[in-house]
Amino acid sequence: MIAPLRLQAADYVGFVGSESARFTDLLADVDPTSPVPACPEWDAGDLLWHLLEVQWFWGSVAGRRLNDPGPAEQDKPERPGDHQGLVALARQSTDRLVSALLEGDASDPIWTWLEQDQTRGFIQRRQAHEALIHRVDAEQVAGAASPLDAPLATDGVDEALRIMFGGTPGWGTFHWGAGPVAVAATDTGARWVTEVGRVTGTDPEGDAIDEPSLEVHDGRAADPVAQLSGHAAVLDSWLWGRLPTSAVDRSGDAGALAAFDAVVGTGVQ
Repeated sequence: MIAPLRLQAADYVGFVGSESARFTDLLADVDPTSPVPACPEWDAGDLLWHLLEVQWFWGSVAGRRLNDPGPAEQDKPERPGDHQGLVALARQSTDRLVSALLEGDASDPIWTWLEQDQTRGFIQRRQAHEALIHRVDAEQVAGAASPLDAPLATDGVDEALRIMFGGTPGWGTFHWGAGPVAVAATDTGARWVTEVGRVTGTDPEGDAIDEPSLEVHDGRAADPVAQLSGHAAVLDSWLWGRLPTSAVDRSGDAGALAAFDAVVGTGVQ
């Protein structure tokens, strides 16, 4: 189901620009010491610096077509000492990233942290969702919510289920376990059948791994024992910890739902 939900490369890059602009415009006008509800260890200034730093890093990776992240780490700027300087550098960082993402094809080979996808396209997609979720953070700080684009949010659910909470690395084996759980976006019609199990194996550092994970039942017959549903924006925001569990409609087997919640509860920022 991943292919029909993927947007075009130009769409992803467009969202990087528009979501980042909304993010920076909001944070430019708030007290930089304001707390960030979903990231309690951060204030608004830290949130602004986080996305700035992330975008600068990936602008270096994509712009230089790196096959190793080391040079991009060395490229990172110093954090400005004042809020307006931080805002100005954030806008520069976004422009730099957008330019880098447009420089070649989505299929260009470039280093990423996902071993299964070492392409510019992965960065385009990931950075669109990075900007979207932190735009939600900025709106929560400012108390100024606005709708999420439904196709982008649907794609965000797909990314969260398959990559952020799921996806078995090449060195690992996934063991199906807790019972299939359907995740349904009621406004866009997208639906995934997922299941919590365990990933075991020895990672590249030589450590033995045995931990809970999530997989999507692509081409594998599975009748769901439970379902989670809501608008795509609600599902995407919930999976990223920006909405409470109560925002999502749920039905079916309590054990399978609890196993799903436990994986999502590990959190991503």
